Amino acid sequence: MADLKSIEPTEVLDVMGRVCPYPLLLTKKKLEKMAPGNLLKVLCDAPASAEDSIPKYSEKQGYAFEAVKDDAKGTWELYIQKS
Repeated sequence: MADLKSIEPTEVLDVMGRVCPYPLLLTKKKLEKMAPGNLLKVLCDAPASAEDSIPKYSEKQGYAFEAVKDDAKGTWELYIQKS
């Protein structure tokens, strides 16, 4: 599987400051509009969304998923490739 964070994302979604369930809902809406093969980068600071709901949703949909956490800032970059 490709290293998703090394690929230029097709779209970037900033959900900083949003709490559950909004990061997941906004991610789903954005992915629905994207073509298969496109890569979405989600900027997130909600632990429940970054570590639970968005990864589970991606796995359920069969999308490639990668998370990069910045421990110092308490933020994540989530990479989701639509299949």
